[in-house]
Amino acid sequence: MAQSYKSMKEDFVSNLSGGSIGEINQVTAVAPAAYLLWSALQTRRGFFANESLATSLTDFLLHVVCLLLATTLYSSAPLVLDLLLLAPGIALLILPQTRKKISKPAQKDAKLPAAKDPLPTLPTRPFVTVWRGGMMIITCLAILAVDFKVFPRRFAKVENWGTSLMDVGVGSFVFSAGVVSARPMLRATDNKAPGIFAKLATAIKHALPLLALGLLRLYSVKGLDYAEHVTEYGVHWNFFFTIGLLPPFVTLFQTISATSPTIVALISFLLASAYESLLEFTDLKAFILTAPRVDFLSQNREGIFSFSGYLAIFLAGQSLGLHILGRQSTKGSTPSEAFAQRIRLLVILMMWSLLWGVLFIFTTSYGYGFNLKVSRRLANLPYVLWVATFNCAQLTLFCFIETCCFPALSRAETGSVERKESARATPRVLRAFNRNGLAIFLVANLLTGMINLGVDTLRMTQYQAMGILLTYAALVTSFAMGLDHWDISIKL
Repeated sequence: MAQSYKSMKEDFVSNLSGGSIGEINQVTAVAPAAYLLWSALQTRRGFFANESLATSLTDFLLHVVCLLLATTLYSSAPLVLDLLLLAPGIALLILPQTRKKISKPAQKDAKLPAAKDPLPTLPTRPFVTVWRGGMMIITCLAILAVDFKVFPRRFAKVENWGTSLMDVGVGSFVFSAGVVSARPMLRATDNKAPGIFAKLATAIKHALPLLALGLLRLYSVKGLDYAEHVTEYGVHWNFFFTIGLLPPFVTLFQTISATSPTIVALISFLLASAYESLLEFTDLKAFILTAPRVDFLSQNREGIFSFSGYLAIFLAGQSLGLHILGRQSTKGSTPSEAFAQRIRLLVILMMWSLLWGVLFIFTTSYGYGFNLKVSRRLANLPYVLWVATFNCAQLTLFCFIETCCFPALSRAETGSVERKESARATPRVLRAFNRNGLAIFLVANLLTGMINLGVDTLRMTQYQAMGILLTYAALVTSFAMGLDHWDISIKL
């Protein structure tokens, strides 16, 4: 890559100040709006009951293309796109139901005794799958779209202080990993739970492939003279190193918190607060932002020190996962009991959204708070609280939509019925992205690198850029759905 062009590419993503949190919320609201329309089509018309080319294409348009449009062509008017999705969805929900009744095999499954087909220890949570799948899709889209002018600069990662779509995306990736990390903790019993050294060995085993990917990315970027934003993580550090080092450190904290979600959340907040105190009352903040890069520590200071913030985000996600992924009752519930349990789940999500949100407002408020600024580069306390608030609110929306559109899921009395209702409530595209998220993210990174090496992204017209982005989105989605179709799960 010519030095001048490389410099242009680096300048294109440098020294940016971001946009407003309100606009970010409007853009990301496309995901729950699309899910509402999908749910309306499924429950009122039975449109996605059988897989076909038409249903797969509609799935792709709703959950992938709409997110791409929200971050590009509709970036100046995201509310318009939100309304275009919400209006037909609400209209369909108001209209009388014309969906075909459940087939006879499903009715037979419903009559199976609960003792012969018990509910699994951990319930299926389609709203979590939908949330994680949507987050993965917009992440994969943004890592390439950011290199085109059709993607607004205010959505790209901020240099020092401010908020942007890609900033909250990075944190959301870590937060979602924290949420699903609660599953093995909930599955383990006191008698079967492994010791600390066994847990640490398992964590290191899981970390090694990610660290290897980090080294691979490092050598490929340096070897190809690929454009890189040094102030993002440092000279040698990258995101794979951050997520690779999380499991061992989280395992150490588990010895303190066990499986208490409140204690895990408290540790998350205290860790972020302690790190913020070091930033404010020592020279650490100045070192990270302005120090010359003369040795390994100073060259990679952003990645090394921001790790504390990402660890706090992971623990915040794990705390929420311990709350929402477990089953409140393994026995069949009456409709009223099932409804009450679902309301409790929604209340938990709303309360955590409110708690993190109040803490975020307090730490960032000028009049009655600490007047701190959000910094993804530092991964400071306001950034941690913002990411936690955003994701809890998103999960609340998805859970509310699922509760309203698929009430039979929470009333399931047998495992087969729950699996059937869960499949009915989960878009195939989002299920595919959620199932192999990290592998898909890796493929998306590889495609992004190939496109950037082969195409002058800075000189693309709007139509050319959209053509490339749509093709890229189709390729990544095809890969994800192909793995899901062939029942392949790639664990990294």
